Amino acid sequence: MRIVVVGDVLLDTDLSGDAGRLSPDAPVPVVDVDAVRRRAGGAGLVARMLEADGHEAVLVTVLGEDAAAGLLRAELGGITVVAGPSGAPTPVKTRVRASGQPVVRFDEGCALPPAPDCTEDMLAALEGADAIIAADYGRGLLADEALRARLEALAATTPVVWDPHPAGARPVPGVAAVTPNLGEALRFADVQGSGTRGAAAAADSLLASWRSRAVLVTMGEHGALVAAAGLLPQVVPAPKVSATDPCGAGDRFASALAVALAGGEPIDAAAQQATEAAARFLGSGGVSAMGRRQEAPQQLPVDGLDALDVARRTREAGGTVVATGGCFDLLHAGHARTLAAARRLGDCLIVLLNSDESVRGLKGESRPIIKQEDRAELLSALECVDAVLVFGESTPENAISRLQPDIWVKGGDYAAEDLPEAALVSSWGGRTVTVPYIPARSTTKLAAALARVG
Repeated sequence: MRIVVVGDVLLDTDLSGDAGRLSPDAPVPVVDVDAVRRRAGGAGLVARMLEADGHEAVLVTVLGEDAAAGLLRAELGGITVVAGPSGAPTPVKTRVRASGQPVVRFDEGCALPPAPDCTEDMLAALEGADAIIAADYGRGLLADEALRARLEALAATTPVVWDPHPAGARPVPGVAAVTPNLGEALRFADVQGSGTRGAAAAADSLLASWRSRAVLVTMGEHGALVAAAGLLPQVVPAPKVSATDPCGAGDRFASALAVALAGGEPIDAAAQQATEAAARFLGSGGVSAMGRRQEAPQQLPVDGLDALDVARRTREAGGTVVATGGCFDLLHAGHARTLAAARRLGDCLIVLLNSDESVRGLKGESRPIIKQEDRAELLSALECVDAVLVFGESTPENAISRLQPDIWVKGGDYAAEDLPEAALVSSWGGRTVTVPYIPARSTTKLAAALARVG
């Protein structure tokens, strides 16, 4: 697909290292910087995301002539850039991270620039797009009257996704979707409230005032609310992921939404795909991981990527990684109690889940009753479960070795030292514990009861 991104760009710089001491001059941490990474931000980040997904990304923007602009052009790599003059310094945002945790951010050149002019080449680059993303970062480009007129005309035939900014321009009428976050939506609509009710009230107001086809209010870990003409407001839940830095999630949401709409998806299905894409992006490390690894292309990660990342982040924060395992076919109260008890033993709980093939080998051809994707989703929906790792062997030893939990938990009335996994876990200094097992609740009994009632 050819996706055109139009909007403001900036240069993001990450300084990262360890902070194991305080400064002798002031009670502040000293970060020993061991890595410097630069990347395109704003509309440039959206274009990079689309390029990484294999789409033809065209970036329409304005650029300065300073050293930061040169670095920014280099970071944009092979992306087609159609840029006019900005007449202002390139904005640079520098984030300092210690052991993966944000410490401070410095902004340079971020004062409001003079209004930029949109050139004829910039306007011409909008033609022939499968979708257009207006990435407004409040620096004036999307207030240009000629650009706004062209976007409004194209919106009649081309999906236009408008990602607004509190200091930016009003979306042009007729765009396919506007994607404010909850705080922005409440501010734009001048609505008091919070959560889903606040999002619904703001979206309803903005749908009328902006005259867009849809308003999608992103609500972080609570997903997104979709409001569209002729439809009741719909909440799209977000998959649960572990993330310390939400930077870039909104850009990932907007880029995935535009691709889905360009592919002919209705707005509710497109919103679901965008919400899952944003969750995958954060769960795989967010902007700090861009360029190091790719996201899973379709399904949410149950193959270990998210689980291993949760374990790594927990350890970096000085926490305890707890893991347990099983088939979890027909999730019942006994499972819930065992999992809740296991979670209380540490700072994260990762469930090692037998794959469908593994369950058939253990239980027979009639099992599992519920396929592994649904079992993983049900487990992930529990508040006490932080991640799920699916394994295909008959026993979890290989999965345990990959994860190396600090505590391995089994439900049962036997001694922990008698478990075959105990020696393995102890080899890296972990320990094996048991939690009470509830014999009155079992998948076998539930399955038999279902068979009796048909």
